Formats: sequence, structure tokens, C-alpha cells
Amino acid sequence: MIKYILYILMLFMTVINGIAQQATQNIRGKVVDIASNAPLAFVNVALINTKFGSRTDSLGNFTIENVPVGRYTIRLTMLGYETYVMKEVQVTSGKELFLNFSMKENVYSTSEIVVKPKISKETAINSSATVSAKMLSVEEAQRYAGGFDDPARLVSSFAGVSSNVSNNALVVRGNNSQSLQWKLEGVEIPNPNHFADLGSFGGGGLTALSSQLLANSDFFSGAMPAEYNNALSGVFDIFMRTGNNEKVEHTFQVGLLGIDFASEGPFSKSNSSSYLFNYRYSTLSLLEPILPENAGGTSYQDLSFKLNFITKNNGTFTLWGIGLIDGSGAEAKKDSAEWIYEVDRENQDAKQYMGAFGISHTYFLNNSQYLKSTLAATVQGLNFKTDKLEDNSILFPKNRIDNQNYNFVFTTTLNTKFDAKHSNKSGFVATAMMYNLSLQSATPSNSLSTIVDEDGFSTLISAYSASTISLSNYLTMNIGINGQLFTLNNNYTIEPRFGLKYQASPLHSFSIAYGLHSRLEKLNFYFIKNENNEAINKNLDFTKAHHIVLGYDLSLSETLHLKIEPYYQHLFSVPVIADSSFSMINMQNDWFFDGNLENSGEGRNFGIDITFEKYLSDNYYYMLTASLFKSQYKGGDGVLRDTRYDRNYVLNFLIGKEWMLGSENQNILGLNIQLSYQGGDRYSPINFSESLDVREAVFDEHKAFSRQFAPVFTCHFAASYKINMLGKTHEIAIKMINATMYEEFTGFHYNRHTNTVDERREPLFFPYLSYKIEF
Repeated sequence: MIKYILYILMLFMTVINGIAQQATQNIRGKVVDIASNAPLAFVNVALINTKFGSRTDSLGNFTIENVPVGRYTIRLTMLGYETYVMKEVQVTSGKELFLNFSMKENVYSTSEIVVKPKISKETAINSSATVSAKMLSVEEAQRYAGGFDDPARLVSSFAGVSSNVSNNALVVRGNNSQSLQWKLEGVEIPNPNHFADLGSFGGGGLTALSSQLLANSDFFSGAMPAEYNNALSGVFDIFMRTGNNEKVEHTFQVGLLGIDFASEGPFSKSNSSSYLFNYRYSTLSLLEPILPENAGGTSYQDLSFKLNFITKNNGTFTLWGIGLIDGSGAEAKKDSAEWIYEVDRENQDAKQYMGAFGISHTYFLNNSQYLKSTLAATVQGLNFKTDKLEDNSILFPKNRIDNQNYNFVFTTTLNTKFDAKHSNKSGFVATAMMYNLSLQSATPSNSLSTIVDEDGFSTLISAYSASTISLSNYLTMNIGINGQLFTLNNNYTIEPRFGLKYQASPLHSFSIAYGLHSRLEKLNFYFIKNENNEAINKNLDFTKAHHIVLGYDLSLSETLHLKIEPYYQHLFSVPVIADSSFSMINMQNDWFFDGNLENSGEGRNFGIDITFEKYLSDNYYYMLTASLFKSQYKGGDGVLRDTRYDRNYVLNFLIGKEWMLGSENQNILGLNIQLSYQGGDRYSPINFSESLDVREAVFDEHKAFSRQFAPVFTCHFAASYKINMLGKTHEIAIKMINATMYEEFTGFHYNRHTNTVDERREPLFFPYLSYKIEF
């Protein structure tokens, strides 16, 4: 297959390369104050080392027309504000480039301090972040190897994050993937991944949000600012970009996984309102020969949109949404002689859906204060059933899941800039939770026993206030508090947050941050029934954690940056089973768990994250990340053990190179590679005698997660050739996940033929050839 793909790539390059035309495009954008979000007029915008430039109007907008395709560094300057530099932005002929900038007002006279221009990649979008926050840019999302146009897979290369090949579940600093919160447009949403929560709670195959719609977004890996609630390990704070409000543009992509179509443009020429949507349909049938058994029948589709309405006197209204539908399954083997493992005799069928829809309103009360409110609704459903084929060829039910979760969210935030030294963000979030949950599992007599059967309503209420204060030229403090109340059992938390950054010189800084954080468990665990039909876990408290992080940032040059973050997390109030090694810290994907839980468990994660990065310049970039860590817990028996996720180390190396080709250097050939080396999965040893008695894998829970598999080495690869022509851009690309064909561990299974417990592994390899046109 690979030789044919390379042949097509070379043929495409040969044919298109002969078409030489001078291609240009417009760069447009908006500049606002970072603290007040008010537009900034008369900002000078220049493309460094060119004659191109512009100046913002009274609404903060600017346009630079007829810029030749290529990469440029943009510099923004304005009297009284710090200089802002955005490096190596890419201009293509198919779509206008629209950029959003936030500039920081100088706190003190510039004569008192040497001011270094702010480089866009060095800081998060959220100005309240002190440590453990990294911006994921749109351009990186489309460029990095291993991403598959999936933001979750992209951040797996960030320091402090580990993941697997088969799913995009993100283990952040040793915490399970369910501990991460997903946010879209400022609202917490259900797991937005296709095939969510099947392989791992909190993860899935890939996210429903295509990189076609992605705006620059923040990923937090600890000690989050006070505005974030119901998050234990981190937050993926995702935003969708706003559609072009002057010109209609389209993107169409077709590949081995299916089709992808996006469109954007103005509603009319008389106002600045716009639309943007993306639809994707995919089937894995074309890749069936190289996928695991029964995977070829898997299909999925998703739709995302954002509508932006700007009024003259009533602020800006935004309608946004995302939705997905998935289908997957497996068929039992008819011949009982082929029943090597239990799964060989099972029929499985899974249907899933997820959606989030919101209406946001932003209104400026004055030049230093605005109010943003959002009313949103989210839905998540899973219908999953497994039937087991008995020796007499009769199917009996093994398990059933029929879950629907509906959330209605109202959030409002008042942002105030008191002066150049002090800004504050205060607000509240009310989440009304409606649920209809049903989980059943088979008994030895092949009848179904009810684990959860609940239909009800609860509310999670949160309020917060956070201030950013410049104490001096060199010292900035972020301080705030967050409170939560869960009305199901009236448990609550009060969570202080604090951060301090010392800018020792223009080139390096020191930081420290602390936060108390908490998160609810999945709702079905609260409603597990006992033999008297009583909900035994209804009074579960929040799982909580103290985070403390130190940070050191060093700019070795305008393109070289080093970041070091030691951290310590103390987890407490963790649900465990009394006198057992079990802890929810290690929960991976057991829907049919039926244990009696209490909040007496503990845990700790500590380590150091290192990022050394060369930003894209001279047509190449690289990033090296290293995470050295320890993750431990105490179950209901009080014994300190390693957690399931204690890999000990994760190393990532990303590198990419671009070549400008064509008679006008208007075409771009790009090669990108990601190499990953990380400690192996931890597991509990098998109790062979008990496994033989019950003919299924039984673990020695007294030695839980005491063993570890060998280290894992994986390689991801991406190559693309982009052709810029007048008014359109063509791109052909090939992306490979797990090019090294690493055989990933999928679990222990009892072998009915040999009466042993086998360690099952599969070489999951995903090649993706695609063609895209922007016009």
C-alpha cells in the first residue's frame, strides 16, 4: 500500500508543480486589550522584513491586502502597550488569514524596565494562568505528526501528558483520564470523542471537533485559575474560530477515513455577522484489512458550527454547537471450535451520540468592563449490549447499558479592568443535570441483574472570583477562589487558588502556583443499587487534590524556549472500597462496577516536566518534552502502591521541515515526525488457580499494579504537499499513526483451548491518505 501512496504523491507533485502563478492573499485581524477585551485603535501591524503593514481602526480591525503566500512574522506596536510578536504565520491562497491579538498595557513607565516583545507561543491565551498552561495553535494542530487532525492526540506530546495508540485518553501527571475536564466556548461539555468511554473513561477514538474549526486554545495540566471548577487533573479549554465575515470560503477533504466539508462566510454584506460549519462522515471499511477484527464496520459522523451576530447597540450574540453519532459492533464466531477467548462467542452492538449547543452574549458595559453570559444544553447517550452465544447456539444477554444524560448550563462572567495593574473576573455556573441511567449485567443463571436504574435531576453550582494584580515591574500575582455545591447530597468545596510570577529579567522568569481542585465521579457510580434496591454511593463526596507547581521559563533566543516545572499533587477524599486495594484513581473503563464506596482514599503525584522548543523559523522546528514522575495511591486497606498510570517517564521528540517549491516558491512540502518513548503500562499479577476455577482472568489484588510492561516506543509520521494557486489551495497528505507497528496491550483473556491466561496485544496501525482543497 505504501508504494502506491508514494507514487500518487509524486505524480500529484509533478502535475501541479508545473502550474506557476503568483498567488496572494489578505491578512485580516482584530486587536484587543488583554485585560478588558476592548478593541484597540491605531495599533501598528507590520510584517517584519517586508513592505506590508496596516493600522487598526476604531473597532480594532485591520487588513493587509495582497500578501504573497508564504510565512511571515507579524509585529504589533502601540504607545503604552507591550510589543507583541507572532512568528511564522502561514499565508495560503485558498483562504484569508484572520488573526486575533491581545495586547497588554504597560504597567509602569518603560524607562524603568527593559521590555522584551511578547512572543505569542510563550504564554497561554488565558491571562490568569501562572503555570502549567500551554496554548495549542491552529497551525500546530494541522502540522504536528500524530495528530490525525485531533486536538486531543496533539496535546499528548505536551510535557506531563501520556496516552496510548488505540485511543486519545489523556493521562495528565499520573491522573486517570476521567479527571480531565473538556470545555467548549467556556462551557463544560461531555466527553466529545467518538466512541467515548468505551476503551477508557474520558477518552475515545478522536474528538468530534475538527481542526478545521479550531481556534487557538489552552491546555492546563495543573494548578488551574479560579474560574475552572469540577476538574481534578487539568482542563482542555477549546474554542472555535469565527467564520470569515467578508468572503465566502469552503474546504473539502476526502481520504481513506471518509469526507470532510467546511464552509464559512458572511450572512450579508451589510453587517459583520458570519457563519462557520464543518460536517464529517467516516467509515473504516477501506482500512479493514489492517485493522483489528470487526473494526471495519465502524462508522461515525459529526457536525460543528458557529454563528456570530454583531449588533450595533446590543453586543455580540454567538450560536455554537457540536454533535456526533457513532456506531460499532462485533459478531460472535458461529463455530464453537473457534471460541478461544470469551469475546469470540459474543455479539456486541454500540450506538452513541453526544451534542452541545449554546447561545452566548457578550456586552460591553464600558471600555473597561464587559459581561459574557451563556445558556447551553448538552446531551450524551450510550446504548450498548452484549449477547453471549452458548454451546447450544442460543444467545443469552450478557450486559446492557442504556444511558442518557442531559445538562442545562447557565454561566455568566463579569470582567473588569480597574486599571493597568488590576483586573478581575467573577462569575458563576449553574449546571442542571437530568439523567436516565440503566446498567445490567448477567448472573450465573444467564439472567440480567440490575446495577443501576435511576431517573432523576441534580444540580452542580459553582461561583468564583479571580484577580490579576501587577505588584511591580517584575512581579504579577493571580489570586482567586472557587466554590462548588452538588445538590444530590449537598456536598460542597471551597477552593483557593494562588499564583505568583517573578520576571527576573527580560529573558527568564520564576513562578509558583497553588490550587485546591475537585471533581465529581460519573453519575452512574452514585446510583449503584444493593440487594435492597438502595443507592449505596449516593453520598459520595468530591475527589479532591492540592496542586503546587514551580516554574522556570528561559528564552534562549527569539525562537528557542526552555520551560521546567516541578510539581506535587496530594489527592484525598478518593472513593475506595474498605479493606481493599481498590481505588477510583485506577478506574479505567468498568461500566459494570458495583462496589460500595467511601471517601477515605489518598494518592500523590510528583515529578518534573521539561519542554525545550524551537519555534518554526528557517523552515524547521522541533520540540523535546520530558516528564519524570511517580504516581501512587492508598486504597481502602491503607497500603501505599503504584497506580495503574505510574509509567515513571515519558519522552517525546517532534521535528518538522518545510521546503518552498515551485517557480515562485509558492508551494510547500512538509515532513513531520513524532517519536515517543515511555514507560510501560502497570498491571496486577494473575491469580492462576482462581482463573482456572472460574475460566476467566482473576487478578491478585493484594499486589495491585505491582508489575510493569516493557517500555513503549512509537513513531508517527506526516507528509504533505500544499499547492497555492490563484484563489485556491490544494493539499495532498499522508499521515501515519504507529508507523513502528507497536503491539499495544489490550488486556488479559482466559484461553479456553489451553486453559491459560493470555496477554493480548494488537499492532494498531493507521495510515491516512487525503486530498484537501480550500477555495
